[in-house]
Amino acid sequence: MAKKAPPPSHELDAARSAARNTDSGPATPAPAAAGKGDPPTRKAVDTQALVAGMKSNANKPLEHGEAHAATPPVGVTVSPPSRLTGVSTLSEQNFSGKTGTAALEGVNATIDTLDRVRVDSAGQKLTTNQGVAIADNQNSLKAGARGPALLEDFILREKLTHFDHERIPERIVHARGSGAHGFFECYEPLTKFTKAAPFKEAGKVTPVFVRFSTVAGERGSKDTARDVRGFAVKFYTDEGNWDLVGNNMPVFFIQDAIKFPDLVHAVKPEPHHQMPQAASAHDTFWDFVSLMPESTHMLMWLMSDRAIPRSYRMMQGFGVHTFRMVNEDGESVLVKFHWQPKLGTHSQVWEEAVKISGADPDFHRRDLWEAIEAGEYPEWELGLQVFTEQQAEQFSFDILDATKIVPEELVPVQLVGRMVLNRNPDNFFAETEQVAFCTAHIVPGLDFTNDPLLAGRIHSYVDTQISRLGGPNFHELPINAPVAQVHNNQRDGMHRQAIHRGRVAYEPNSLAGGCPFQAGAAQGFTSVARRIDAKASADKFRIKPEKFADHYTQARLFFESQSEAEKAHIGNAFRFELSKVTVPAIRERMVASLINASPELAARLAQDLGMDLPAPLPKALEHPATPEVRSSPALSLLARPGDGSIRTRKVAVLIAQGVEGASLGKVVSALVAAGAVPRLISARLGTCVGIGGENFAADATMENAPGFLFDALVLPDGAGAVEALDADAHTLEFVRTQYWHCKTILALGASQALLSEAQIPMTLPDGGADPGLILADAADSDAAIADFIRAIGMPRHFGRENNPPKPAT
Repeated sequence: MAKKAPPPSHELDAARSAARNTDSGPATPAPAAAGKGDPPTRKAVDTQALVAGMKSNANKPLEHGEAHAATPPVGVTVSPPSRLTGVSTLSEQNFSGKTGTAALEGVNATIDTLDRVRVDSAGQKLTTNQGVAIADNQNSLKAGARGPALLEDFILREKLTHFDHERIPERIVHARGSGAHGFFECYEPLTKFTKAAPFKEAGKVTPVFVRFSTVAGERGSKDTARDVRGFAVKFYTDEGNWDLVGNNMPVFFIQDAIKFPDLVHAVKPEPHHQMPQAASAHDTFWDFVSLMPESTHMLMWLMSDRAIPRSYRMMQGFGVHTFRMVNEDGESVLVKFHWQPKLGTHSQVWEEAVKISGADPDFHRRDLWEAIEAGEYPEWELGLQVFTEQQAEQFSFDILDATKIVPEELVPVQLVGRMVLNRNPDNFFAETEQVAFCTAHIVPGLDFTNDPLLAGRIHSYVDTQISRLGGPNFHELPINAPVAQVHNNQRDGMHRQAIHRGRVAYEPNSLAGGCPFQAGAAQGFTSVARRIDAKASADKFRIKPEKFADHYTQARLFFESQSEAEKAHIGNAFRFELSKVTVPAIRERMVASLINASPELAARLAQDLGMDLPAPLPKALEHPATPEVRSSPALSLLARPGDGSIRTRKVAVLIAQGVEGASLGKVVSALVAAGAVPRLISARLGTCVGIGGENFAADATMENAPGFLFDALVLPDGAGAVEALDADAHTLEFVRTQYWHCKTILALGASQALLSEAQIPMTLPDGGADPGLILADAADSDAAIADFIRAIGMPRHFGRENNPPKPAT
């Protein structure tokens, strides 16, 4: 056999160069020869070989059904080609008296005897935390015996600062949040289904506090990251607090809470260099989910436009899990919770979200605050999917599986009330930051199901709040305190606020007349005695029901239910995220998994990522049940465009000296009358004088308020103004950005020349008229203004996406 020729030197050099990047990687593995004598490339070669050795999670089929429950298999492992694959940093070889050497193979030194951390200060001098000996620990440094303390006293500052900061970390997930107060109003009594306080009578009003959040980022991260959004509602009912803690997506990545730490560790910044922040486009996340095919359905949602909402006010919310409702007779039904925004479901396009994150990382927080301050109160309707256990048994999927939805075609959503947010917090820390939600907080009339992910959340949330808020009395913080009376025998603990009268703190008692006494079944909370029967046996196993093994049917349902534009966005999102992966084998595994959900999507990704289409990933369940629904229009964002209103939409109106004032005034007045927020934008702040002597005050500039922050654009008439705008380089960028992001543009009279200058096509790629591009003479502006307002209220004009404007030549 002829000896294979070694790779040419330029390929070796390219591979060595690529191995030094941390945010992207080549489409194909580096040649092994490139790693000789070059540790970064050797690490990339060995890592590729290691990952490629695990084509799939071979144990996945063994997680389902009782047949395998008693004998769980040994985890799948692959031996690394070298120790380089597990290294955090190649510089570990550089020894110092502080860092020491590399970790011992297979050893966790932190579980050595406690001698490694014991401190004995006998015979030692008192020091600062930096090891500096302290001469005097009795007195602050002062300017004279009776003078003021000095700022230069670093010993005092270190001691007090450390003491002051010994508590309250941020949330591990959902750290970046925004909140508001409001109310929930019930439409009609739901006593047929539940005795829960908020649903007892028509018109009943329950105070609420809502916190929206991103999941992956830290407190200081950006609002517009591609991410799941938290949607948590605290109902202050007259029978206690009920927390409906959900997301803006109805499914989740995992089926069992025991995998939650793995998921979060994978999606958080990689621990060796703490990148990327608030993003999932990196190796560890895709490595994890490509080995967890149950995540496929959630990945479709995460890669869709729902992961980059236009506003918190324009996204749905879901309870995710299946819950129970219980009526006065103890009869129960199963229920899924949905929040439907009155403004419709709207999103951003990716490039727009990226730009906004740089110009205004507080975009969603600011949007929510400004809307409430302006009296434009966000509103959602609460929808329920109610069904029986008998119905659930007939579904092709398991309703205890948090990676599945109940399609609306099977169980329609019935709207039962509305929620309005009408008051911003007075203090962000005291309210939004200290609010503590917990899935365990429910009231009589509601109950849990055996969802294994929900079971873990019931425990984890309480545990988290005790850690974050300094002790077990976090419920006494004002934002968490219920409006219902609290009487129990709990005492003491850190930060206790209540001062109890008397000496009794136990039950039963006679010294307090038996009080407080247990309420009994008629008035107190009782759990439903019989939960969903999953063929329960007397044995206890770590298992999942058989239907949980269908990982792809609903992912396919979601993808096939999207419009062509939305499908393209999902493909673009996967392409971007996977292009950031540095290990080709992870990309290959992920695409192999997606073949099972959508061969069309997988084939496109393989082409876009410069790779051959791999064989499909083995399925945990080769022959899943036939799905009842193959396409669900309700899963598309376009299914909920809203009522066409443009209230609170921000419209950029470009102005300059010599603007045609009559038509411009009409546009601004019409927008204000429609509830929009037009902003007059010029090259500089100040007054622009119109042809007729009108004064228009610019309150923003194209520099400090770039085009991607706005929902629509108005270009004015007036030859002098158009000439001045054309002379400013920001103008054409403003126009192109609005067009590229599929937004509505109104060009009056002479300003149509700016469209030509920016090389904006006058028609869609298919030759049809562009409904988002409205041209009119100033004299005939009335009809054009009406068309403009109507077009703003529509979904984005995605028909133009395949033909973005070319840069000016």
